[in-house]
Amino acid sequence: MNIVPSVPRGLRVRLVVAFLLAAAFGALVTAGLTFHQARSSILERSQNTAVADLRFQVGSLAPGLNFPPRADDLRGLALQLDRAGGSRAWRSSASYQGGTPVSASSDAPPVPKALRETVQETGQAAYQHVERDGNPWLTVGMPVAYADAPGRPNRDGRPSGLTVYASFPLDDDRTDIAALLTAAEAGAIPALALAVVPALFAARSVLRPVRRLRSGAERIAAGELGTRLEVAGHDELAALTRSFNTMAETLEKNDTELRRMEAGARRFAADVAHELRTPLAAMTAVTEVLDQDAASGVLPADTTDAVQLICAETHNLARMVEDLMEVARFDAKAAPLHAEELELRTIVTKTLHLRGWTDDARVTADLPAPVPVRADPRRVDVILANLIGNALHHGLPPVAVSARAENDRAIVTVTDHGPGIPDEVLPHVFERFYKADTARTRSEGSGLGLAIAYENALLHGGTLTAANTPGSGATFTLTLPLATAPQEPQ
Repeated sequence: MNIVPSVPRGLRVRLVVAFLLAAAFGALVTAGLTFHQARSSILERSQNTAVADLRFQVGSLAPGLNFPPRADDLRGLALQLDRAGGSRAWRSSASYQGGTPVSASSDAPPVPKALRETVQETGQAAYQHVERDGNPWLTVGMPVAYADAPGRPNRDGRPSGLTVYASFPLDDDRTDIAALLTAAEAGAIPALALAVVPALFAARSVLRPVRRLRSGAERIAAGELGTRLEVAGHDELAALTRSFNTMAETLEKNDTELRRMEAGARRFAADVAHELRTPLAAMTAVTEVLDQDAASGVLPADTTDAVQLICAETHNLARMVEDLMEVARFDAKAAPLHAEELELRTIVTKTLHLRGWTDDARVTADLPAPVPVRADPRRVDVILANLIGNALHHGLPPVAVSARAENDRAIVTVTDHGPGIPDEVLPHVFERFYKADTARTRSEGSGLGLAIAYENALLHGGTLTAANTPGSGATFTLTLPLATAPQEPQ
């Protein structure tokens, strides 16, 4: 099983962690540089001290050496140097004219070839770090000049050809370095602990304006467009706060303008619909008389066709005006709801009967059980008529109407077997005057049927949704509140 490590999600936690990581990195770099410098200083001090001690001992012992020295002379010099090493416990060896170093001790480490070559080439003292049995050692090589003693030629300090080597362990230095490393590790933990305080302070100073911005954004989202935040400082967060205030001011101005324009458009539509009702009533009365004359055959054929067209368009216009008036009532929150407790099957059956769908093979009803609801029967009839008529007009039969009770809601579904609603159209089906086909400039309806059905559902405290059912076309689902007490089916 894979275990995914938890990731700190809060901004405060991430800021503190980032601050601590930066502090830890800084402490680690500082400790590393300090440790490297101290280690170099310790080793350099040991090297310088060893060279000085070796030079002093060689200066004391070399004048008694015979030149040119033999192997026994070199071995004797190495033995004397070993004895003079004291606490360093070095192992010495000596060579003449670049020969093999001669040692007085069997456990003396071999002199590195690279060190011998360096001393011979430069004529200067040199040293090299080596490892012996897993422990660090230092090997020092030093050329010896002619001693300034009686009987010795060339007293000008030129190299004598004699070179001495001394190797000694660095156990004490290693102990000092280990103690230094332990001290650095021990000091890192308190440093990190102390870094928590400024980390929390820094996180708080950063998060305070962020919290104010979040609170302001939530108030803006809730509709409080007059929200403004106090600007403090001159940093990036202050600039962000100023940008927030500018955005809020722009949104408030745009919202005010949009509300003004929307109110004007609604008032204009309501006024137009109201003003059209009186002339439409007269036109409807006249067209009904003409329609009767056309039906009786009194009028010529051409005139009959024209009269029937006028009658149909007049009725469509009257229906559109009534729809506009209904929308205006919804917008004004003045739509009346005359709710009563009744049986949902009764409303569905009446809707089908009034529109001639009872015996229509294109419409099927599935009403197996009583579903008592508290609703306005006229408005529910408007909803069902719009949904069924829309399914017959835009979908394919059969159109199935079903009703059931589920939990505390009555659910009515209207499903057709057409191609369904395009995905890009689905979110807009309940919008006013929305047309999926922009090339279709005119339709039989007002373009308000589904919008009115949606508003009627909300007026009841219910919902109306649209979806596509695979293999069944479009499905509209209406939910209504159930009645408090079940009613007997009528």
